[in-house]
Amino acid sequence: MEEEFVLVDASTGHLANRARDVLAGADRYEVDLQPEIAQYQVESASGICTDMTALRDELTVARRALIERAARHEARLAATGTPVLGLTMPTPLTDSPRYHRMAQEMGALTNDLAICGCHVHIGLPDDESKIFVSNHLRPWLPTLLALGANSPYWLDGDTGYSSWRYVVWNRWPTSGAPPHFDSAAEYHGAREEIVASGAAIDAGMLYWDVRLSARHPTLELRVSDVAPTVEEAVLMAALVRGIASTALSSGVAPTPIPPHLLKVAMWRAARDGLEGFGIDPVTGAPTPASTIAASLLRWVRPALEFADDYEMVSDGLDRLLLDGTGAARQRRAFARRGRLDDVVGFLVAQTAPA
Repeated sequence: MEEEFVLVDASTGHLANRARDVLAGADRYEVDLQPEIAQYQVESASGICTDMTALRDELTVARRALIERAARHEARLAATGTPVLGLTMPTPLTDSPRYHRMAQEMGALTNDLAICGCHVHIGLPDDESKIFVSNHLRPWLPTLLALGANSPYWLDGDTGYSSWRYVVWNRWPTSGAPPHFDSAAEYHGAREEIVASGAAIDAGMLYWDVRLSARHPTLELRVSDVAPTVEEAVLMAALVRGIASTALSSGVAPTPIPPHLLKVAMWRAARDGLEGFGIDPVTGAPTPASTIAASLLRWVRPALEFADDYEMVSDGLDRLLLDGTGAARQRRAFARRGRLDDVVGFLVAQTAPA
């Protein structure tokens, strides 16, 4: 699992271009801490985990390490899909030949890449299995986006969306929900065509919400904003693994959701989050997002019980329904006094593991 964060100045709450300083000497830690495309972003990557307790422990250690490193440089760590204060354009890019080439090829698309996501990798035995699970994940992408929505603010104001990160990212030519593929060969053919077109400089720039990882033998889910808390990150991982396990156990290919319906469902999820309406993946009708989430939980329950994850996931979903998604909680922090710096302070406090 990979988590992306922004660094904010300890005094002002504005973005702090200090990733290089924060990560200097980070290889001494027993966790994988990395730079990202912007100089105010850092990323952690867990190792391979076979249970949610191990994943929780790794994510906790990584967040604490980044918080400790940031504090040494008068910065704080914030888990938010988009920054609340201090966004400047163009994005100050990390000094990397790859990032500079991306900026050259993609132009102004790299000007405002101040977005942070959560990536879940699922280990599967072969590419055919990955495509099979990817097809099963497609109808649930809007629900997973809604559950993880954590980016309502942009350019010092409320966007009216729960996941503005998804809207910003969806402008890229290789982003968004993937097509339904009938085979791994069809997937690889599409990937080669996209790279040949110039819309991606290599396979690593295929940024679909679900993709075959270019670096690992995994299927990678990329749809969600970075989770506000470790517990919510673990909840997302458990749900994704539950979907994969349920799909493989069924052995039945899903009925493809039409692309036009999936596109509007993704838009509704980005706008409304869990608090509004989604598009039911079976009926195509507008349905409360919480109702669709309950349907997902029922579908994956046997897999979650087998992994001893059901109680944790059920309780986690109940908490989200009660307390709201990260986006809803950010807005509540603002509503108390009408101050965006309160939102930043809330994010910093929430990011730190208990």
